[in-house]
Parts: sequence; structure tokens; C-alpha cells
Amino acid sequence: MEIDRESLVANLGGAAQVASMNSEAKADALEDFMMERLNETAPGNGMSGKYPTMAEVEAQIETRRHRRGVGNLFLSHTGNVKKLPPMPAQPTLADFFKLRFNVTSNHVLQSANLAMKNGMAEEVVLACLLHDTAQELIKVDHGWWSAQLYEPYVSEKVAFAIRYHQALRFYADPAVGYEYPDLYRVLFGEDYKPAPYIEAAYQMVRNHKWYMETRMVTVNDLYSFEPGVNPEIEQFTDIIGRHFKQPKEGLGADNSAVAHIWRSIARPDSPL
Repeated sequence: MEIDRESLVANLGGAAQVASMNSEAKADALEDFMMERLNETAPGNGMSGKYPTMAEVEAQIETRRHRRGVGNLFLSHTGNVKKLPPMPAQPTLADFFKLRFNVTSNHVLQSANLAMKNGMAEEVVLACLLHDTAQELIKVDHGWWSAQLYEPYVSEKVAFAIRYHQALRFYADPAVGYEYPDLYRVLFGEDYKPAPYIEAAYQMVRNHKWYMETRMVTVNDLYSFEPGVNPEIEQFTDIIGRHFKQPKEGLGADNSAVAHIWRSIARPDSPL
């Protein structure tokens, strides 16, 4: 792949930023830049290209200095990680959005904003707002992780929609405007078949009373990567107030079964 040096430098924040990076950071940044360009030239993005096979995707594993399943808080693609601002003594959901959900926040805010514009029920809007946030901690099985993170604080229906949106992403439903994403053919390989537990989850949800709520999360998830669209968490204050049980002690300090997960997100620099 031919690299446009000027575009690469600009993408990394300018020549001064590049000069401050060590060799490993530069190598990681170059790899990420190339992967972004690969995705741009993949089928379905308006340009010609060939989808990789599963074997070709697997062959990429040993070319990276990180594993794709690591959470966003624990990884930097552009130099060293930065010191995080301190959390308040009794952190709220909004505090986590503002201070920790740095990578996922715009996408999920867009997703919730789109769901609101599409006239979705408030519980679907909330599920859209929360569905990908566990990716700050871990990306693998993020639907299950996100649902577990929120179960003590939301309704069973919201947790269900968050958990199983991950399985439904791999299965088209043209009746509601959801097609299998071309990006997945790039990420997983064109011959990829979901794991048996994903298939079993899909079959269960397809016949469940909350199928449509879960499906609407995938619909409003897929089309929420629009540049220049920047909703704020305050737009959803009332919905959060009606449907999210904020513990008075603060998330991570309420001794719930998931308090340790919130603390892990709040304190990712702790060595133990």
C-alpha cells in the first residue's frame, strides 16, 4: 500500500507530535493509518477492493503490537496514553461519559440521538446510549459486558437489548432496514460464520417478545458514525433520570455486583 506521508503526519497531529513519538508508537500509528485506508478502499465504501478471508484476517494477528479485543482506555494508537482527569467522589453516568467514555461516547450519543429522531421508545434510546460503552474496558463480547455493567441500574428490557444487539448485528433484517455490514467482511473475513453461541442467541432473540427493541439498537447503531454530528449527554438527562437508577454513593462505590467494573473504568492506570 502506498502511503501519503503528508496525510499520515496530519492524521497524527502534525510534525511536532510525530517527533515526540518513540519508534514503537510510530510503528503502531502507521499500522493503524494503513488499516483505516484499507477500510476506506474496501467493498461497500465506494471503491473497488477484495474482502479478506478469515485466514487472511487471522494472519494479521502477529503483525500488531496489540490485540484487537483490548479496551480503548488501555490503548493508544497515537503515541503514549495521556493522564486522565480525576473522577468526582460520587460519579454519575454523565461523569463517566464526560471523563472516561472518550472513544465510544460520540458514537453512542449519535446512536441515541438517531433513535430519538426516529421516534423510538425511551428505553430503546437509553439502550442505544449505553450499548457500546463497555468497549472502553474490553471489546470482545462487548454486548454481554455492557449489559452486565448496567443490569443493576436499568430495566430488564434495556439490559436485554444491550446484551443481544451484539448477536443481531451479524444477521440481516431487510424488513426494518438492517443489512449485514460490509465492514464486518473486512474485520472478520468474507467467509466468517458467527460462533455457535452467537447463532443460538440470535435464534432465541428472533422469537423473543423484545426482539424489535433489540433490533432497533442495531438499526440505530449501524448508521451512527457521521462526521460533524456531536450530541451532548445533557440531551438525554431526562431519559437517564427516568430510566437509570443512579446510586447515591456513586457508580463504583455502591457495593453492587458490578461496582468493580466501574472502578476498573475509573482507574485504568492502577497496576493492581
